[in-house]
Amino acid sequence: MAAIAVTNDSAGWLVLWIEPYGEDRWLRPRETFVVRTDYSGDEPPFSIQYWVNADDRAAGIENVTVVVDEGFYQGVVDDEGRLVECGHQRPAEIEAKWRAR
Repeated sequence: MAAIAVTNDSAGWLVLWIEPYGEDRWLRPRETFVVRTDYSGDEPPFSIQYWVNADDRAAGIENVTVVVDEGFYQGVVDDEGRLVECGHQRPAEIEAKWRAR
């Protein structure tokens, strides 16, 4: 199995995007989530993209995307191994804004 840990070292939210699946999880400061695949080959299983959105940054939100390049996506777990579902901890105001689109 391949896995990559993502830790929020910022003072605000870190949105972890999983592509090509279009999933999001929201990490509070000092939280760590682990993205997993079943891949065990020689190629790098993930690529990472950190990106800035001026409106998000003004609201205290940072963004990172983990692209699953190899293997079958096995999901995201927290630092205790519990499954973390898409939309985890997404703030209600963000949920409402996205639904209004």
